Amino acid sequence: MTPEQMRDASLLELFSLEAEAQTQVLSAGLLALERDPTLADQLEACMRAAHSLKGAARIVGVDAGVSVAHVMEDCLVEAQEGRLRLRPEHIDALLQGTDLLMRIATPGDASTDAAVQAFLVQMAGLLDPGAAPAVVPPVVEPLPELLIEVPAPVAPASPPEPEPESLAEPALDAQVKRKKQRTEGGERVLRVTAERLNSLLDLSSKSLVETQRLKPYLATLQRLKRVHGQSIRALDELKLQLDVSGQPPELQDALALAQRLLGETQQMLLQQASDLDEFGWQAAQRAQLLYDTALACRMRPFADVLTGQSRMVRDLGRSLGKQVRLDIEGDKTQVDRDVLEKLEAPLTHLLRNAVDHGIESPEQRLLAGKPLEGQIRLRASHQAGLLVLELSDDGAGVDLERLRQSIVARQLSPAETVAQMSDEELLTFLFLPGFSLRDKVTEVSGRGVGLDAVQHMVRQLRGFIELRQVSGQGSCFHLEVPLTLSVVRSLVVEVGGEAYAFPLAHIERTLALPAEAIVQIEGRQHFWHEGRHIGLVAASQLLNRPISETDGKSINVVVIRERESLYGVAVERLIGERVLVVMPLDARLGKVQDISAGALLDDGSVVLIVDVEDLLRSVEKLLSTGRLERIERGQRVSREVVRKRVLVVDDSLTVRELQRKLLSNRGYEVAVAVDGMDGWNALRSEDFDLLITDIDMPRMDGIELVTLLRRDSRLQSLPVMVVSYKDREEDRRRGLDAGADYYLAKASFHDDALLEAVVELIGGAQG
Repeated sequence: MTPEQMRDASLLELFSLEAEAQTQVLSAGLLALERDPTLADQLEACMRAAHSLKGAARIVGVDAGVSVAHVMEDCLVEAQEGRLRLRPEHIDALLQGTDLLMRIATPGDASTDAAVQAFLVQMAGLLDPGAAPAVVPPVVEPLPELLIEVPAPVAPASPPEPEPESLAEPALDAQVKRKKQRTEGGERVLRVTAERLNSLLDLSSKSLVETQRLKPYLATLQRLKRVHGQSIRALDELKLQLDVSGQPPELQDALALAQRLLGETQQMLLQQASDLDEFGWQAAQRAQLLYDTALACRMRPFADVLTGQSRMVRDLGRSLGKQVRLDIEGDKTQVDRDVLEKLEAPLTHLLRNAVDHGIESPEQRLLAGKPLEGQIRLRASHQAGLLVLELSDDGAGVDLERLRQSIVARQLSPAETVAQMSDEELLTFLFLPGFSLRDKVTEVSGRGVGLDAVQHMVRQLRGFIELRQVSGQGSCFHLEVPLTLSVVRSLVVEVGGEAYAFPLAHIERTLALPAEAIVQIEGRQHFWHEGRHIGLVAASQLLNRPISETDGKSINVVVIRERESLYGVAVERLIGERVLVVMPLDARLGKVQDISAGALLDDGSVVLIVDVEDLLRSVEKLLSTGRLERIERGQRVSREVVRKRVLVVDDSLTVRELQRKLLSNRGYEVAVAVDGMDGWNALRSEDFDLLITDIDMPRMDGIELVTLLRRDSRLQSLPVMVVSYKDREEDRRRGLDAGADYYLAKASFHDDALLEAVVELIGGAQG
């Protein structure tokens, strides 16, 4: 390819980008002008878009684009100046021209000469109905010099001659902006492949996990520092004894040498511990920032999936003889690009469904006292880590009586049962494969690909969809999907000694089920929950893990839901809620039963993410074959266990009670003290496995308490955690230097952080 050809190819690519942006402006503006042809700002925006496209087409030598954009601009200018009022036929033609411009700018598209000539004739007739149809030739205007790279401005000797008003100038500005690739906010935009973004997110998530693995090393180093201090004090006492007993000088010299060496290593240890602690803290902060930034790179505004949808709704409505408007709220809501791509098809289907099934004909709307124009509203928002979409219309809704008749006719349920169903239960039948209320196949609907396909696509996104309606007032589809497929909020549990994660989107609740609450109904185990019997299954059988011993008093149960299916899954232990970075399984493994993906926990260990939909299919299979195992209800012998004891020292009643409840619910035995002095007395009179203390307290603060504890020979090795509102680096270092093993800031305090730290220091509640 010659340099000239390379230059032309680059310019054509820029023209394609320019056309993509400007045709979006035209489509949105023309739809607004259809409702109110006098909107000055929309007329101006559309005229400028056509103006820019004509200039850009001229620069790259696309004469067809020049002709189409020029005649569109003439029409819009006449509307601006009041010589023409835009009617539906004008809007139709201008929208056709918009589509034609995009075809002209699309590389590799077939010849559009005939379409261009037909469009020019059509526009000529609309602009001058009395004149004979004529083809408008391309307008030739002087071109400014094309400068892709703009050098630093140099003051001219004399003011430049003003250029004639030309449509090429704004197009040139747009081309330069495209070349620089900047957003409206002024930030530079670069093209990056999806694979590279995925790789960046994967590496950043692994970096985040790796920084968490520093915590055990830091804790070990702090313990080593404490033991080192004890060794020095022991040598000091031994030297005093030797001095009194008058031992040989050689022994005293050897002891002095040991003291000196220990003193030197103490300084090295203190410095290294301090440096590693600071490095660990900074590394964790930077890794989190890196991960957050990488994740943000994948996020796109919800508007990206809406391109052309308003136009599609309008055109489809006109083809069906209906007036329909699409109103969009929350179009700037940020969503993962992978989620956006997978949402486009189901949203398009739901919008077409709303126009075809939902909105009535103009005659029916008049009889119902409604405006002639039907309204469809699409609203996007964030709620608890989910993208929530509500697509509603003001149509007549689903004819429930006709739906009942169709259910009975298809022999999906007996007439007696259908008659007693609620509206919500009836509407769920619309999501069955092949179910339709249409008797005839049309181009819009009734082709056997209905709401079941939409539901399937939403499930693939780990989300759910439901239909609600008020008869005669319209219907509403409610969708919830994750904001990103890269991370998933999950409940991590232990089954057979291994960690598994249940996505929170499928969890109804968790509970500690008393053994006596399990009942046997028709050969299956159930328990009573919120007015209904729920089947109980063992996770160990479903996941093929060994059965572990229980204390026989209660069973940890995760209640999971998938559509109308509700089951309780018995697990060994509830580890806690985590936000997991999803790591796809190796494709060579194929589909792993009941498992969707993997992830890494903070300590670097692997956790498998449960595929709830697949898991419930496994339950149904076990039920149908009669192989579902019973869960033992306290038949095993309980072992005598000793619960670990924790002392909580804090002058705040609220903080004390919060920590006490958290630890007690996890199985620890907890005692409390109101200040440092009270805590010191408790430590000297009772045995504890862990001390959790505040810093700022009356009578004796936390630093004084920890210092006294480290000087006491009986309490020297007791693990200590400081929980304080002070989150500065110097405050953390002050607490750790006093002898604390762990420093937790209340400002970033949450339940899991405290419990994880306790487990890290002393293990689980039972020893």
